[in-house]
Amino acid sequence: MRLGSGTFAACCIVIEVLGVALFLRGFFPTPVRSSSRTEHQAEPPAEPSAGASSNWTKLPPPLFRKVVIMLIDALRDDFVFGSKGVKFMPYTTYLVEKGSSHSFVAEAKPPTVTMPRIKALVTGSLPGFIDVIRNLNSPALLEDNVVTQAKASGKRIIFYGDETWIKLFPNHFVEYDGTTSFFVSDYTEVDDNVTRHLDKVLRRGDWEVLVLHYLGLDHIGHISGPSSPLIGRKLSEMDSVLRKIHTSLLSEEREALLPSLLVLCSDHGMSETGSHGASSMEEVNTPLILISSAFERKPGDTRRPQRVQQTDLAATLAIGLGLPIPKTSVGSLLLPVVERKPMREQLRFLHLNTVQLSKLLKENVPSYQKEPGFQQFKMSEKLHGNWIRLYLEENNSEVLSNLGIKVRRQYLDALRTLGLSLSRQAAQYDIYSMVVGAVVVLEAMGTSVRCSRFSPYSCSVSRRRWATRPSWKSLCRRLCSLCSFIWCP
Repeated sequence: MRLGSGTFAACCIVIEVLGVALFLRGFFPTPVRSSSRTEHQAEPPAEPSAGASSNWTKLPPPLFRKVVIMLIDALRDDFVFGSKGVKFMPYTTYLVEKGSSHSFVAEAKPPTVTMPRIKALVTGSLPGFIDVIRNLNSPALLEDNVVTQAKASGKRIIFYGDETWIKLFPNHFVEYDGTTSFFVSDYTEVDDNVTRHLDKVLRRGDWEVLVLHYLGLDHIGHISGPSSPLIGRKLSEMDSVLRKIHTSLLSEEREALLPSLLVLCSDHGMSETGSHGASSMEEVNTPLILISSAFERKPGDTRRPQRVQQTDLAATLAIGLGLPIPKTSVGSLLLPVVERKPMREQLRFLHLNTVQLSKLLKENVPSYQKEPGFQQFKMSEKLHGNWIRLYLEENNSEVLSNLGIKVRRQYLDALRTLGLSLSRQAAQYDIYSMVVGAVVVLEAMGTSVRCSRFSPYSCSVSRRRWATRPSWKSLCRRLCSLCSFIWCP
């Protein structure tokens, strides 16, 4: 039985589609996921006690009364920590060098596009290249995240800025005003529409979280690049906004029991041509500055910005707001935020973080027990239990202090190793599927061209080749051999 020309062509197209699907299966790897549902939060793990009784079985209380997140789109790290920051952002530079703050260079993993990076900031997970497509029409974010947790705990959240947030978090904000990123030529009104709400909101005390997303700097980059004189004016404008927010928060703290936290961050950087989306140093390196009166700095204490991951912010915000760490987060708590707390509280925060990462590892890596990070975690818990036993015996000796430092270091090592294992899992492309998918597509295309009746050769040659085109049986044999090659390596 011979194939008809239309049937054979259709069969080749189906095979090509299957090959493309197989290639995409390898190119878009399965992300790290948690099987537990967001709305059913499990009880937080109890503090390790090594046989002694401990009543620390609930989430720690919030560290901050209010949190303001000021996100400046396309803000590169050297715009703040380099010569431009000194020249155009003097107040921010003062806070970085001498103020009560902690500064970091946060690495944003590719793709450096707004929506995936927002997801990384609030979930702590690693969005993939498939999210670039979703960036065109951002659907509601169903993955566990800090914003959803804050709303579920009764915190009032206000948002002004890029409407991507409103699409990701519908019905999450008690008050909002979105601006569109579609009109790239507008770099003035797009930010004025955010700032015009500040005076009114900062005078009010009926909110706990304020999110501001400024788009003007990103638009200037797309228009004229990072060397444009407009960049300096926009940085000066952003510096004035940050100063207004910080001054207002400080004035409120005089009558408050808890301090506030101001976060200056960015979703991604800006390339030398003013674009973003790839993996150049200018695109992935972003500033992350945490400002609070809780971060006292000793005279003469000059700190260089530490390198961290952008995903670390989600776990840090969760601890700061007294919320559970998002289930799919691969980030680590930024220790400088809690380093002035008593050792018992520090170890409690680190324990919560490592338990969350170890659970995620269990759900995504079958051989999780052999992973170095999991083994470090179990050792940390054991040492932590010994420390608790000494602590509850009211042993305030030097031995207790040294053991606490050792446990903290062990937890930090475990967090780092667990995070690396999960990040590799999320970014592990299936090269085998990609290669086989490409071979299937090329084979189907080649067969289709060879067997086409519309060959560019002479009609007699075309007739001879068409007369020898594959039969159903031979085509099925070829397809079966390819399938066995794919699934039976």
